[in-house]
Amino acid sequence: MKRLLPLAVVAALSHIAPSHALFDDEEARRAITNLRTDITPRIERLEASSRGQLELANQNELLRTEVSKLQGQLEVLLHEIESLKQRQRDFYVDLDNRVRKLESAPVAAAPEAPAADPAAESRDYEAALNLLKEGKYKEAQTAFDQFIKHYPRSPVQPGAHFWAGNAALQAKDVAVANNYFKSVLTNWPNDPVAPDAMLGVANCQQALGEAKAAQETLKKLVERFPDSSAGKAAKQRLARKP
Repeated sequence: MKRLLPLAVVAALSHIAPSHALFDDEEARRAITNLRTDITPRIERLEASSRGQLELANQNELLRTEVSKLQGQLEVLLHEIESLKQRQRDFYVDLDNRVRKLESAPVAAAPEAPAADPAAESRDYEAALNLLKEGKYKEAQTAFDQFIKHYPRSPVQPGAHFWAGNAALQAKDVAVANNYFKSVLTNWPNDPVAPDAMLGVANCQQALGEAKAAQETLKKLVERFPDSSAGKAAKQRLARKP
């Protein structure tokens, strides 16, 4: 199949004198060279434009990938925030229930010590709880510590230790918080607050940089208290770890 000369080449060749029976090779080469000189910059501009469009498409794809990752991270964070809110609501419900039980429960007198004043005991415990609710963590920690010392035989000693641990943890006194939580597990391992205390130990271990120990504590929590809210939260946290 014969290759047709571009129109520009034909036009350039048409300027050669018609008296020539054959096209002069030198004139034809000059015309082709001129044509290439004119076309080459256009081709380069087109190629540069194509490269720019390709780079833009690649950048758009990278942005879409990054947005997808951020959306996934946002969903995880929203889930964790909702879980924390639910646990906080559960804590406050537990606080109110324990206060009501304390107010209605008789306090047995210790043989070697005078009987404690139930009304004063209830007021002191509720005052410490209110400080915790108000976000006054240092003051709440001190109030719970005083309650623990003043009412050693109180039926809410497990709760007092647990909430003292929470107040200390919120006040960034992690080592002290860990001791409070461990005290609950040592002295009242079957108390309703024990699962939350074990979760508190895991939180302290994580804050202290003891990630492996925290993982082991979460596993024990799931094994011992699988149906508790703390056990379910521990199971979710373990599922998110590789």
